[in-house]
Amino acid sequence: MIALTQTISENIREFIRFLKSSDFSKAILIGIAITIPVVIGIALDRLEIGLAICFGAFWSSPSDVSGSYRHKKFGILFSAALVVIVSFIGGYLKLPTLILIPVLGLLSFAIAYISVYGFRASLISFSGLLALVLSFAHDPQQLEVYQYALLIGLGGLWYLLLATIWHRIDPKRQTEEMLTKTYLLTAEFLETRARLVGPQAERKSLRSKLHQLQSQLIDNHENLREILISSRKISGKSGYQDRRLLVFVQLVELLETALANPVNYDKMDSLFIEHPQYVSSFQNLIFEMCRQLRKIAEAGTDERKFPKDKELIDCFEKVKLEISDLKRNSETKNLEGFLMLQNFFEYQEKQFEKLKQIKRLLGNNDIADFELVNLETAKRFVNQQDFDPRLLVRNFSFKSTIFKHSLRLAATVMIGYAVGTLFDFQNPYWILLTIIIILRPSYGLTKTRSKDRIIGTFIGGAIATGVVLTVRDPYLYGALGVTSLVIAFSMVQKNYKTSATFMTLSVIFIYAILRPDVLTVIQYRILDTLIGAILAFLATLWLWPAWEFIDIRQNIQSSVRANKNFFIQIADYYRHKGKVPTEYKITRKKAFLETSNLSSAFQRMVQEPKSKQKGLDEIYELVVLNHSFLSSLASLSIYMQSHRTTDASERFQAAAQKIEHNLGHILNVLSEPKAKKNVVSTEQEHSFEAYLTNFNDTVQKSSERNLQEAHLITEQLEWLFSLTKKMSRLASKVKFDE
Repeated sequence: MIALTQTISENIREFIRFLKSSDFSKAILIGIAITIPVVIGIALDRLEIGLAICFGAFWSSPSDVSGSYRHKKFGILFSAALVVIVSFIGGYLKLPTLILIPVLGLLSFAIAYISVYGFRASLISFSGLLALVLSFAHDPQQLEVYQYALLIGLGGLWYLLLATIWHRIDPKRQTEEMLTKTYLLTAEFLETRARLVGPQAERKSLRSKLHQLQSQLIDNHENLREILISSRKISGKSGYQDRRLLVFVQLVELLETALANPVNYDKMDSLFIEHPQYVSSFQNLIFEMCRQLRKIAEAGTDERKFPKDKELIDCFEKVKLEISDLKRNSETKNLEGFLMLQNFFEYQEKQFEKLKQIKRLLGNNDIADFELVNLETAKRFVNQQDFDPRLLVRNFSFKSTIFKHSLRLAATVMIGYAVGTLFDFQNPYWILLTIIIILRPSYGLTKTRSKDRIIGTFIGGAIATGVVLTVRDPYLYGALGVTSLVIAFSMVQKNYKTSATFMTLSVIFIYAILRPDVLTVIQYRILDTLIGAILAFLATLWLWPAWEFIDIRQNIQSSVRANKNFFIQIADYYRHKGKVPTEYKITRKKAFLETSNLSSAFQRMVQEPKSKQKGLDEIYELVVLNHSFLSSLASLSIYMQSHRTTDASERFQAAAQKIEHNLGHILNVLSEPKAKKNVVSTEQEHSFEAYLTNFNDTVQKSSERNLQEAHLITEQLEWLFSLTKKMSRLASKVKFDE
């Protein structure tokens, strides 16, 4: 009963979050933007003008996604400009079919190729493709082509006006929503990390989940970074933006500390066999942190709802007492186990400090005690899109995923239009619309969208048939059409199958108002969607496919290179101490980002046909080892930043050079197949151990703090070298190009 109540309560909270989300508010905005012009057009007997403005608003809306307001504004403006040009050209495409098909393909390729300029450019491209395809659906009777095109541009400006008004009404909504998502994802990441502590039968699946959560968190961090830094740049110094930027810094450090792995799981497992009580104690401690993060997410800006520290303090006291007991009751040979747990405990204390900092920053406390983020420094952390026209030339090759996707899309659109025309379909443009919505650069996403689109269309068609057979009220059709449209837009990112269902309902209800033969429309709608989805799926399978096993080597290279640069910065910081330099933080961010990109690439590879998953096991192990390497780097990074460390010895520098050399060798192996001959040998491994401090020799000579440092640094260096050795062997083994 309690579990059922908790499930219902969580579902209610999730539903409330959805209603407050930017996805839902954007769907409402689109509903308003396309409904008002049509209603006014009908009232003034100028329906064609209303439809043109409606189309312009609808086609300009895709680029209104998470990001800075400035980028949204320019995205909408460029979308409006593109759809004006495309609509103008489309209005004059009254050509014979044999000429029209190649022209259609050429235009589709050119519009899709804009995507080389990044994610927002791909959304602008999508707007242009929508305008191109739907230029076949509506032939203006009362307006000239240029008038129709200009009114479409006016529709884009109308949508921009609404988006601007909405932003001015609630400028903080997007930031708060992204922060809430980050709190919840961080809590889930911590929780998954906690389940890895102690002997676990499902560690492989937990690690896989951890990698996925990390990728989502990195994406959220990128969006938040752009929103907060760009907003602060435009609006100048703002107390609200300063606070949220400082909260964001704490969240980034929370992830780094959570990713840090100052323990060896095998050694920890053997310790927990003798002392199983530590498993539940440490897990309860981390679970309480997760609960607090979720409470902060629910509280928003209401300081009264922030969780109290007492329960977390009690958890810390319990673990601290248990570790102290272990120290008192342990012999010298078990001192390593004590130090391992002590380091692990201190990492959790750092997490607690960050939680308290977040609550202080979100409350009404004075932030004068905090060091504010320098804007010029912060701008270096925001990825700047390259808009050089030469990028178009550089990507004009079959080595470019965007080039192949644009070519594939153009060919599929031509085939779809030819099929629709040849077999005299009622609405051939529905086939084209399905193709441009479903077809994506990756096989996995196209396959999933094809399936969801077909299922959603069948469900929507069945529901719509039932409604139109029992109800004959055009006003009800209009209300249901607009409501379905809002739900469809709001669910695009969350559940595409549901979105496809409601989109089908919306289209059919609108047609039910205009045409008496709506059942025929439903039949053709289902048939056109089925054909478009099949064509899109077959195209991604057969037309210049972009299989991940070919491209993933580049992702591995980029991630290893980023980890190498981060390791060099860590080793340099350990030598010179002092304030953490900006370059250090930038390389850390790059390492996290490239590791996330590698995880995403591997997930795409797993979704591809079995015959295309070449070297999957070895590549999976490389991905895991690379994550483990970053985890170990994070452990070193956190420890060095939060403790006064001793001078770097010659042995440390020699060991660091050895690890750096191995990383360089891995990069050579990945870039030059002939470099696969020289793999790290057993003799090299033994020589590496000579560089490290003999931990057992230092037990009687050092203070506890120095022992902790010696244990953690030695353990992590050994682990890093071991990882590079395994990665080198795997990289030599995998045949990426075959």
